[in-house]
Amino acid sequence: MIPVKEALNQILESIPVLNLEKVGILDALGRVAGEDIVAHRNIPPKDNSAMDGYALHWDDTIGAEPDHPVSLDVIEDIPAGKIPERAVGGGQASKIMTGAPIPEGADAVVKVEDTRADGHKVRIFCEAQYGQDIRKAGEDVRQGEIVIAHGSIIRPAEVGMLASLGRSIVSVHQRPVVAIIATGDELVDIDEIPSPWKIISSNSYATAAQVGEAGGIPLLLGIAKDTRADLVEKFNAAERADIVVTSGGVSMGDYDLVKVVMNEIGNAMRFWQVAMRPGKPLAYGNIRGIPLFGLPGNPVSSMISFEQFVRPTILKMSGHVKIFRKTIRARIMEDYDKKPRLVNFVRGRVSGSDGNWQVTTTGEQGSGILKSMVKANGLIVLPEEISSVKAGDVVAVQLLEDANDGAMEPAYLQRLS
Repeated sequence: MIPVKEALNQILESIPVLNLEKVGILDALGRVAGEDIVAHRNIPPKDNSAMDGYALHWDDTIGAEPDHPVSLDVIEDIPAGKIPERAVGGGQASKIMTGAPIPEGADAVVKVEDTRADGHKVRIFCEAQYGQDIRKAGEDVRQGEIVIAHGSIIRPAEVGMLASLGRSIVSVHQRPVVAIIATGDELVDIDEIPSPWKIISSNSYATAAQVGEAGGIPLLLGIAKDTRADLVEKFNAAERADIVVTSGGVSMGDYDLVKVVMNEIGNAMRFWQVAMRPGKPLAYGNIRGIPLFGLPGNPVSSMISFEQFVRPTILKMSGHVKIFRKTIRARIMEDYDKKPRLVNFVRGRVSGSDGNWQVTTTGEQGSGILKSMVKANGLIVLPEEISSVKAGDVVAVQLLEDANDGAMEPAYLQRLS
Protein backbone atom coordinates (compact mmCIF):
# COMPACT_ATOMS: atom_id res chain seq x y z
CA MET A 1 0.00 0.00 0.00
CA ILE A 2 1.49 3.33 -1.05
CA PRO A 3 0.51 6.91 -0.09
CA VAL A 4 -1.90 8.84 -2.29
CA LYS A 5 0.77 11.42 -3.15
CA GLU A 6 3.26 8.76 -4.26
CA ALA A 7 0.63 6.97 -6.33
CA LEU A 8 -0.31 10.19 -8.09
CA ASN A 9 3.33 11.09 -8.73
CA GLN A 10 4.04 7.68 -10.24
CA ILE A 11 1.03 7.98 -12.51
CA LEU A 12 1.58 11.52 -13.74
CA GLU A 13 5.32 11.03 -14.30
CA SER A 14 4.49 8.25 -16.76
CA ILE A 15 1.74 10.09 -18.67
CA PRO A 16 2.58 11.90 -21.94
CA VAL A 17 0.77 14.88 -23.44
CA LEU A 18 -0.96 13.80 -26.62
CA ASN A 19 -0.12 15.15 -30.07
CA LEU A 20 -1.99 17.90 -31.90
CA GLU A 21 -4.84 17.75 -34.37
CA LYS A 22 -6.61 20.36 -36.45
CA VAL A 23 -10.32 20.85 -35.78
CA GLY A 24 -13.05 23.31 -36.63
CA ILE A 25 -13.37 26.13 -34.12
CA LEU A 26 -16.69 24.90 -32.74
CA ASP A 27 -15.16 21.47 -32.15
CA ALA A 28 -12.29 23.21 -30.32
CA LEU A 29 -14.53 24.36 -27.46
CA GLY A 30 -13.05 23.22 -24.16
CA ARG A 31 -9.86 21.97 -25.82
CA VAL A 32 -6.30 23.20 -25.24
CA ALA A 33 -4.74 25.35 -27.94
CA GLY A 34 -1.70 23.70 -29.49
CA GLU A 35 -0.36 26.85 -31.15
CA ASP A 36 -0.02 30.58 -30.61
CA ILE A 37 -2.80 32.39 -32.47
CA VAL A 38 -1.30 35.54 -33.99
CA ALA A 39 -3.45 38.31 -35.42
CA HIS A 40 -2.73 38.91 -39.10
CA ARG A 41 -4.77 42.15 -39.10
CA ASN A 42 -5.95 44.91 -36.82
CA ILE A 43 -9.37 44.52 -35.20
CA PRO A 44 -11.17 46.69 -35.99
CA PRO A 45 -9.32 47.16 -39.29
CA LYS A 46 -10.33 50.86 -39.57
CA ASP A 47 -11.60 53.58 -37.24
CA ASN A 48 -15.35 53.08 -36.92
CA SER A 49 -18.31 54.51 -35.09
CA ALA A 50 -19.32 53.18 -31.67
CA MET A 51 -22.76 54.81 -31.97
CA ASP A 52 -25.57 55.59 -34.35
CA GLY A 53 -25.20 59.35 -34.80
CA TYR A 54 -23.22 61.95 -36.73
CA ALA A 55 -19.50 62.07 -37.55
CA LEU A 56 -18.17 65.60 -37.39
CA HIS A 57 -15.38 67.95 -36.27
CA TRP A 58 -15.50 68.13 -32.50
CA ASP A 59 -14.64 71.84 -32.45
CA ASP A 60 -17.72 72.60 -34.56
CA THR A 61 -19.79 71.68 -31.51
CA ILE A 62 -18.17 74.12 -29.06
CA GLY A 63 -20.91 75.99 -27.21
CA ALA A 64 -23.69 73.60 -28.24
CA GLU A 65 -26.37 73.30 -25.54
CA PRO A 66 -29.96 72.05 -25.40
CA ASP A 67 -31.26 75.60 -25.71
CA HIS A 68 -28.61 76.69 -28.20
CA PRO A 69 -27.90 73.85 -30.67
CA VAL A 70 -25.27 73.99 -33.40
CA SER A 71 -26.58 73.40 -36.93
CA LEU A 72 -24.41 71.46 -39.40
CA ASP A 73 -24.88 70.42 -43.04
CA VAL A 74 -25.41 66.69 -43.53
CA ILE A 75 -23.32 65.65 -46.54
CA GLU A 76 -23.61 61.84 -46.53
CA ASP A 77 -25.38 58.86 -45.03
CA ILE A 78 -22.93 56.07 -44.05
CA PRO A 79 -24.50 52.71 -43.08
CA ALA A 80 -22.33 49.90 -41.65
CA GLY A 81 -20.31 48.25 -44.42
CA LYS A 82 -20.28 51.28 -46.73
CA ILE A 83 -17.04 53.08 -47.57
CA PRO A 84 -17.40 56.86 -47.00
CA GLU A 85 -17.29 58.82 -50.26
CA ARG A 86 -16.85 62.34 -48.90
CA ALA A 87 -14.53 63.99 -46.39
CA VAL A 88 -16.15 65.97 -43.60
CA GLY A 89 -15.21 69.65 -43.63
CA GLY A 90 -15.91 72.52 -41.25
CA GLY A 91 -19.60 73.01 -40.55
CA GLN A 92 -20.42 69.58 -41.96
CA ALA A 93 -21.47 66.17 -40.61
CA SER A 94 -22.10 62.71 -41.99
CA LYS A 95 -24.92 60.58 -40.64
CA ILE A 96 -23.31 57.30 -39.51
CA MET A 97 -24.39 53.93 -38.16
CA THR A 98 -22.65 51.81 -35.49
CA GLY A 99 -19.69 49.98 -37.01
CA ALA A 100 -19.47 52.16 -40.12
CA PRO A 101 -16.03 53.55 -41.07
CA ILE A 102 -15.26 57.07 -39.90
CA PRO A 103 -15.04 59.44 -42.88
CA GLU A 104 -11.90 61.44 -43.51
CA GLY A 105 -11.86 64.74 -41.60
CA ALA A 106 -14.20 63.63 -38.80
CA ASP A 107 -12.74 63.30 -35.31
CA ALA A 108 -15.81 62.69 -33.14
CA VAL A 109 -19.26 61.10 -33.24
CA VAL A 110 -22.31 62.55 -31.49
CA LYS A 111 -24.95 59.93 -30.72
CA VAL A 112 -28.33 60.37 -32.38
CA GLU A 113 -30.09 60.96 -29.04
CA ASP A 114 -28.21 64.31 -28.74
CA THR A 115 -29.24 65.48 -32.22
CA ARG A 116 -32.31 66.34 -34.27
CA ALA A 117 -32.53 66.00 -38.04
CA ASP A 118 -33.69 69.15 -39.82
CA GLY A 119 -33.96 68.52 -43.57
CA HIS A 120 -30.42 68.50 -44.97
CA LYS A 121 -29.09 69.77 -41.66
CA VAL A 122 -28.72 68.36 -38.16
CA ARG A 123 -28.96 70.17 -34.86
CA ILE A 124 -26.35 69.18 -32.25
CA PHE A 125 -27.43 69.76 -28.63
CA CYS A 126 -24.19 69.05 -26.76
CA GLU A 127 -20.46 69.61 -27.09
CA ALA A 128 -18.35 66.71 -28.34
CA GLN A 129 -14.88 65.70 -27.17
CA TYR A 130 -12.03 64.82 -29.50
CA GLY A 131 -12.23 61.10 -30.40
CA GLN A 132 -15.65 60.68 -28.77
CA ASP A 133 -17.42 57.40 -29.65
CA ILE A 134 -14.82 56.41 -32.25
CA ARG A 135 -13.41 52.89 -32.10
CA LYS A 136 -9.81 53.15 -33.21
CA ALA A 137 -8.22 50.70 -35.65
CA GLY A 138 -6.51 47.97 -33.62
CA GLU A 139 -8.34 48.99 -30.46
CA ASP A 140 -9.23 45.33 -29.81
CA VAL A 141 -6.33 43.49 -31.48
CA ARG A 142 -3.11 44.73 -33.06
CA GLN A 143 -1.61 43.04 -36.09
CA GLY A 144 1.15 40.64 -34.95
CA GLU A 145 -0.26 40.31 -31.42
CA ILE A 146 -0.58 36.85 -29.84
CA VAL A 147 -4.26 36.83 -28.94
CA ILE A 148 -4.55 33.18 -27.82
CA ALA A 149 -1.44 31.59 -26.36
CA HIS A 150 -0.43 27.96 -26.75
CA GLY A 151 -1.88 26.11 -23.77
CA SER A 152 -4.96 28.31 -23.42
CA ILE A 153 -8.36 26.65 -23.03
CA ILE A 154 -10.67 27.46 -25.93
CA ARG A 155 -13.80 29.04 -24.43
CA PRO A 156 -16.67 30.78 -26.25
CA ALA A 157 -14.70 34.05 -26.19
CA GLU A 158 -11.73 32.35 -27.90
CA VAL A 159 -14.06 30.85 -30.50
CA GLY A 160 -15.36 34.35 -31.22
CA MET A 161 -11.82 35.71 -31.50
CA LEU A 162 -10.79 32.94 -33.88
CA ALA A 163 -13.81 33.73 -36.05
CA SER A 164 -13.00 37.45 -36.03
CA LEU A 165 -9.52 36.58 -37.30
CA GLY A 166 -10.94 34.40 -40.05
CA ARG A 167 -9.58 31.21 -38.47
CA SER A 168 -12.04 28.37 -39.09
CA ILE A 169 -9.47 25.67 -38.17
CA VAL A 170 -7.19 25.56 -35.12
CA SER A 171 -4.60 23.14 -33.75
CA VAL A 172 -5.51 21.62 -30.37
CA HIS A 173 -4.26 18.76 -28.26
CA GLN A 174 -5.99 15.46 -28.93
CA ARG A 175 -8.60 14.11 -26.55
CA PRO A 176 -7.63 10.74 -25.07
CA VAL A 177 -9.81 7.75 -25.90
CA VAL A 178 -10.58 5.90 -22.67
CA ALA A 179 -11.58 2.24 -22.92
CA ILE A 180 -13.96 1.23 -20.13
CA ILE A 181 -14.32 -2.38 -19.03
CA ALA A 182 -16.55 -3.60 -16.22
CA THR A 183 -15.69 -6.97 -14.70
CA GLY A 184 -17.76 -9.54 -12.85
CA ASP A 185 -20.18 -12.40 -13.43
CA GLU A 186 -22.69 -10.61 -11.21
CA LEU A 187 -23.11 -7.73 -13.70
CA VAL A 188 -25.67 -7.17 -16.43
CA ASP A 189 -25.89 -4.27 -18.84
CA ILE A 190 -28.29 -1.39 -18.46
CA ASP A 191 -30.93 -2.68 -20.88
CA GLU A 192 -31.09 -6.19 -19.38
CA ILE A 193 -33.59 -7.18 -16.70
CA PRO A 194 -31.51 -8.22 -13.69
CA SER A 195 -32.37 -11.34 -11.73
CA PRO A 196 -32.37 -11.02 -7.93
CA TRP A 197 -28.69 -12.04 -7.74
CA LYS A 198 -27.50 -9.75 -10.53
CA ILE A 199 -26.75 -6.00 -10.52
CA ILE A 200 -26.72 -3.44 -13.30
CA SER A 201 -23.27 -2.26 -14.38
CA SER A 202 -23.68 1.35 -13.26
CA ASN A 203 -19.91 1.84 -12.99
CA SER A 204 -19.50 1.64 -16.77
CA TYR A 205 -21.83 4.57 -17.30
CA ALA A 206 -20.67 6.63 -14.34
CA THR A 207 -17.09 6.21 -15.54
CA ALA A 208 -18.04 7.09 -19.12
CA ALA A 209 -19.74 10.25 -17.82
CA GLN A 210 -16.66 11.15 -15.78
CA VAL A 211 -14.46 10.61 -18.83
CA GLY A 212 -16.67 12.88 -20.94
CA GLU A 213 -16.80 15.56 -18.22
CA ALA A 214 -12.99 15.54 -18.08
CA GLY A 215 -12.77 16.00 -21.85
CA GLY A 216 -11.92 12.42 -22.81
CA ILE A 217 -13.70 10.16 -25.30
CA PRO A 218 -15.33 7.16 -23.58
CA LEU A 219 -15.14 3.80 -25.33
CA LEU A 220 -17.49 1.35 -23.61
CA LEU A 221 -16.28 -2.23 -24.16
CA GLY A 222 -18.91 -3.95 -22.08
CA ILE A 223 -18.64 -6.48 -19.28
CA ALA A 224 -15.82 -8.99 -18.89
CA LYS A 225 -16.79 -12.23 -17.18
CA ASP A 226 -14.63 -13.55 -14.36
CA THR A 227 -12.44 -15.62 -16.67
CA ARG A 228 -8.94 -15.02 -17.94
CA ALA A 229 -10.05 -15.58 -21.55
CA ASP A 230 -12.83 -13.00 -21.44
CA LEU A 231 -10.64 -10.42 -19.72
CA VAL A 232 -7.80 -10.92 -22.21
CA GLU A 233 -10.30 -10.49 -25.06
CA LYS A 234 -11.45 -7.16 -23.60
CA PHE A 235 -7.86 -6.02 -23.08
CA ASN A 236 -7.10 -6.83 -26.70
CA ALA A 237 -10.09 -4.74 -27.81
CA ALA A 238 -8.77 -1.84 -25.71
CA GLU A 239 -5.52 -1.57 -27.68
CA ARG A 240 -6.88 1.29 -29.78
CA ALA A 241 -7.40 3.45 -26.67
CA ASP A 242 -5.03 5.89 -24.94
CA ILE A 243 -6.12 4.82 -21.44
CA VAL A 244 -7.80 1.67 -20.15
CA VAL A 245 -10.08 1.79 -17.10
CA THR A 246 -11.52 -1.33 -15.51
CA SER A 247 -13.87 -1.54 -12.53
CA GLY A 248 -13.85 -4.48 -10.15
CA GLY A 249 -11.51 -7.45 -10.06
CA VAL A 250 -8.64 -5.70 -8.24
CA SER A 251 -9.19 -6.84 -4.65
CA MET A 252 -8.14 -10.07 -2.91
CA GLY A 253 -10.92 -12.47 -3.99
CA ASP A 254 -10.42 -15.69 -5.93
CA TYR A 255 -12.08 -14.14 -8.99
CA ASP A 256 -10.35 -10.75 -8.86
CA LEU A 257 -8.35 -11.37 -12.00
CA VAL A 258 -7.36 -7.94 -13.38
CA LYS A 259 -3.93 -7.92 -11.69
CA VAL A 260 -3.37 -11.60 -12.49
CA VAL A 261 -4.13 -11.22 -16.19
CA MET A 262 -2.04 -8.04 -16.47
CA ASN A 263 0.95 -9.92 -15.09
CA GLU A 264 0.31 -13.02 -17.18
CA ILE A 265 0.37 -11.14 -20.47
CA GLY A 266 3.70 -9.56 -19.57
CA ASN A 267 2.71 -6.04 -18.66
CA ALA A 268 3.99 -3.73 -15.98
CA MET A 269 2.10 -3.44 -12.68
CA ARG A 270 3.26 -0.36 -10.73
CA PHE A 271 1.08 -0.69 -7.63
CA TRP A 272 -2.31 -2.03 -6.58
CA GLN A 273 -3.15 -0.59 -3.15
CA VAL A 274 -3.34 3.10 -2.15
CA ALA A 275 -3.61 4.48 1.39
CA MET A 276 -7.03 6.06 0.92
CA ARG A 277 -10.64 5.45 1.81
CA PRO A 278 -12.70 4.71 -0.16
CA GLY A 279 -10.65 3.34 -3.06
CA LYS A 280 -7.84 1.43 -1.36
CA PRO A 281 -7.76 -1.46 -3.91
CA LEU A 282 -6.58 0.40 -7.01
CA ALA A 283 -4.26 -1.14 -9.59
CA TYR A 284 -2.10 0.92 -11.92
CA GLY A 285 0.20 -0.27 -14.65
CA ASN A 286 0.57 -0.57 -18.41
CA ILE A 287 -0.95 -2.98 -20.87
CA ARG A 288 1.08 -3.03 -24.07
CA GLY A 289 2.27 0.50 -23.28
CA ILE A 290 -1.21 1.85 -22.56
CA PRO A 291 -1.84 3.18 -19.02
CA LEU A 292 -4.33 0.96 -17.21
CA PHE A 293 -6.30 1.84 -14.09
CA GLY A 294 -7.97 -1.00 -12.24
CA LEU A 295 -10.63 0.79 -10.19
CA PRO A 296 -12.51 -0.84 -7.32
CA GLY A 297 -15.90 -2.38 -8.02
CA ASN A 298 -17.90 -0.49 -5.41
CA PRO A 299 -19.50 2.51 -7.17
CA VAL A 300 -18.37 5.23 -4.74
CA SER A 301 -14.84 3.83 -4.54
CA SER A 302 -14.70 3.71 -8.33
CA MET A 303 -15.86 7.31 -8.76
CA ILE A 304 -13.55 8.73 -6.11
CA SER A 305 -10.53 6.80 -7.42
CA PHE A 306 -11.35 8.15 -10.87
CA GLU A 307 -11.50 11.70 -9.49
CA GLN A 308 -8.11 11.46 -7.80
CA PHE A 309 -6.13 9.62 -10.47
CA VAL A 310 -7.85 9.13 -13.84
CA ARG A 311 -9.28 12.63 -14.22
CA PRO A 312 -5.86 14.34 -13.78
CA THR A 313 -4.41 11.83 -16.24
CA ILE A 314 -7.01 12.69 -18.90
CA LEU A 315 -6.47 16.42 -18.38
CA LYS A 316 -2.67 16.11 -18.58
CA MET A 317 -2.91 14.05 -21.78
CA SER A 318 -5.23 16.71 -23.21
CA GLY A 319 -2.63 19.45 -22.64
CA HIS A 320 -4.10 21.05 -19.53
CA VAL A 321 -1.90 22.49 -16.79
CA LYS A 322 -4.53 22.95 -14.08
CA ILE A 323 -5.45 19.29 -13.77
CA PHE A 324 -6.80 19.13 -10.21
CA ARG A 325 -10.06 20.21 -8.68
CA LYS A 326 -10.21 23.55 -6.91
CA THR A 327 -9.99 23.27 -3.11
CA ILE A 328 -11.57 25.59 -0.54
CA ARG A 329 -11.50 25.92 3.25
CA ALA A 330 -14.77 25.17 4.98
CA ARG A 331 -15.99 24.60 8.52
CA ILE A 332 -17.32 21.10 9.01
CA MET A 333 -20.65 21.20 10.81
CA GLU A 334 -20.41 17.81 12.56
CA ASP A 335 -17.94 15.50 14.28
CA TYR A 336 -16.35 12.85 12.08
CA ASP A 337 -14.08 9.94 13.02
CA LYS A 338 -11.72 8.14 10.65
CA LYS A 339 -8.97 5.57 10.65
CA PRO A 340 -5.44 7.01 10.76
CA ARG A 341 -2.87 6.33 8.02
CA LEU A 342 -5.50 6.67 5.29
CA VAL A 343 -6.53 9.81 3.41
CA ASN A 344 -10.33 9.94 3.60
CA PHE A 345 -12.47 11.44 0.86
CA VAL A 346 -15.79 12.12 2.57
CA ARG A 347 -18.75 13.08 0.43
CA GLY A 348 -19.95 16.52 1.48
CA ARG A 349 -22.40 19.29 0.70
CA VAL A 350 -20.85 22.77 0.62
CA SER A 351 -22.87 25.92 1.32
CA GLY A 352 -22.15 29.55 2.18
CA SER A 353 -19.97 32.02 0.31
CA ASP A 354 -16.32 32.79 -0.32
CA GLY A 355 -14.49 33.10 2.98
CA ASN A 356 -17.41 31.65 4.94
CA TRP A 357 -17.96 28.15 3.59
CA GLN A 358 -19.62 25.37 5.58
CA VAL A 359 -19.75 21.68 4.75
CA THR A 360 -21.79 18.75 6.00
CA THR A 361 -21.46 15.10 5.11
CA THR A 362 -24.06 13.58 2.82
CA GLY A 363 -24.99 10.91 5.35
CA GLU A 364 -24.03 7.25 5.20
CA GLN A 365 -20.53 7.02 3.70
CA GLY A 366 -20.37 3.35 2.68
CA SER A 367 -18.52 2.66 -0.56
CA GLY A 368 -21.66 1.15 -2.05
CA ILE A 369 -23.89 4.15 -1.24
CA LEU A 370 -23.98 5.86 -4.62
CA LYS A 371 -26.57 8.33 -3.27
CA SER A 372 -23.78 9.85 -1.19
CA MET A 373 -22.16 10.96 -4.47
CA VAL A 374 -25.46 12.14 -5.94
CA LYS A 375 -25.94 14.48 -2.97
CA ALA A 376 -22.32 15.68 -2.93
CA ASN A 377 -20.90 18.83 -4.46
CA GLY A 378 -17.53 18.37 -2.80
CA LEU A 379 -15.18 15.86 -1.20
CA ILE A 380 -13.98 16.58 2.33
CA VAL A 381 -10.29 15.64 2.29
CA LEU A 382 -9.08 14.39 5.67
CA PRO A 383 -5.32 13.68 5.75
CA GLU A 384 -3.79 10.42 6.91
CA GLU A 385 -2.30 11.78 10.14
CA ILE A 386 -5.60 12.67 11.81
CA SER A 387 -8.19 10.35 13.33
CA SER A 388 -11.09 12.76 13.80
CA VAL A 389 -12.42 16.26 13.25
CA LYS A 390 -14.85 18.17 15.43
CA ALA A 391 -17.76 20.37 14.45
CA GLY A 392 -16.35 23.83 13.70
CA ASP A 393 -12.94 22.58 12.54
CA VAL A 394 -11.66 23.92 9.23
CA VAL A 395 -11.19 21.24 6.58
CA ALA A 396 -10.15 21.10 2.94
CA VAL A 397 -12.94 20.46 0.45
CA GLN A 398 -12.32 19.45 -3.14
CA LEU A 399 -15.10 20.97 -5.23
CA LEU A 400 -16.87 18.68 -7.68
CA GLU A 401 -18.98 21.31 -9.44
CA ASP A 402 -16.21 23.72 -10.42
CA ALA A 403 -14.88 21.92 -13.47
CA ASN A 404 -13.70 25.06 -15.29
CA ASP A 405 -11.67 26.46 -12.41
CA GLY A 406 -8.86 24.03 -11.78
CA ALA A 407 -5.77 24.00 -9.59
CA MET A 408 -2.09 23.28 -10.10
CA GLU A 409 -1.86 20.71 -7.30
CA PRO A 410 -4.19 18.21 -5.62
CA ALA A 411 -6.29 18.96 -2.55
CA TYR A 412 -4.06 17.20 -0.04
CA LEU A 413 -1.03 19.28 -1.12
CA GLN A 414 -2.67 22.70 -1.44
CA ARG A 415 -1.74 25.32 1.11
CA LEU A 416 -4.94 26.86 2.41
CA SER A 417 -4.81 30.45 3.65
